[in-house]
Amino acid sequence: MNNGMNYKGYTGIVNYSNADEVFFGKIFGINDLITFEGKTVAELQNAFKEAVDDYLETCRNLGKLAEKPYKGSFNVRIPVDLHKEAAQMAMQKHITLNELVKTAVQNYIHR
Repeated sequence: MNNGMNYKGYTGIVNYSNADEVFFGKIFGINDLITFEGKTVAELQNAFKEAVDDYLETCRNLGKLAEKPYKGSFNVRIPVDLHKEAAQMAMQKHITLNELVKTAVQNYIHR
């Protein structure tokens, strides 16, 4: 990702405003809105880390679980026939349907 920053498992998506001459961003992949900005790359990086740390501390103080960007599981809706074919292929390969889907996604992304 060219316009992303990572810290403690969180990803910040970054943009630049010519009008304001400032970098700005927000945390990607969670429902809570966390933003940050800086005039230089160093300021932006510090603001991003501070925003994540502040979010985690605020959640702790409120007794709220901080959202994690990705849990490693998701639901996928596919046509019944494709589901059947995938399940049959997984059985033939002596692997789980989950393993088949994981491999297919890896192959698609890394091709």
